[in-house]
Amino acid sequence: MGRHHALRDVSLSINDGDIFGIIGASGAGKSTLVRCINLLERPTSGSITIDGNEITHLDGKDLLDLRASIGMIFQNFSLFQQRTVLQNVTFPLELRKGKREDAEARALELLEMVGIEDKANRYPSELSGGQQQRVAIARALANRPKIMLCDEATSALDTRTTVSILELLQNINKTLGVTMVVITHSLAVAQRICNRVAVIDEGKIVEEGNTAEVFANPQSDVTRELIMHDMLSSSSASFFEAAKAAGYSAPVVEGEVK
Repeated sequence: MGRHHALRDVSLSINDGDIFGIIGASGAGKSTLVRCINLLERPTSGSITIDGNEITHLDGKDLLDLRASIGMIFQNFSLFQQRTVLQNVTFPLELRKGKREDAEARALELLEMVGIEDKANRYPSELSGGQQQRVAIARALANRPKIMLCDEATSALDTRTTVSILELLQNINKTLGVTMVVITHSLAVAQRICNRVAVIDEGKIVEEGNTAEVFANPQSDVTRELIMHDMLSSSSASFFEAAKAAGYSAPVVEGEVK
């Protein structure tokens, strides 16, 4: 059986403070790429550099420290069903052997930030999908990460809830300065939240740049096909109509973060 290359010749630079989108169809390599950033997937060649430090050789405590500095949220929330909301958020801090009272204080602070402080003693099964994702976001922030990886974080949510979660992520980016890498197949999500994007196809980056420029003047056939599919499905139109009805302003995509 021949070897399958999930990623090939990928080269990306993500600036501090970016909300950087990685867009592509299912199976394009999006999730594999984002999992390389925190070494949940270890590349067989090449290098990954964070804050000037090459990380692909890390293991043991150094690897644990790296992962503590990179939060991650998933499509399916990945919460512990037998733990309360508060206990889910304190879990990463428990792994770091911090004091219980400090962990609980930090968790309550984060639950207030994401708007569900009143749900601290509930269990995940008692929450809506949007509320569960807010718990996951709070948990991802527990260790004060510099980077947050969002792997299809809104794909399981309805349109109105998606808008509110994207609004929350934008606020976290602005107030805490957390750099975000957003994996999505949705152009509407990328337009709403990302200042820069890369398009991936069959494990290769086919286009990268400022979000508005990429979508206004696509250079690759893959990007044009994604835009055409999105237009034909009218998903972007319905998304932003719902956003407007929910009281949110039309998306503003800013220029590249320097």
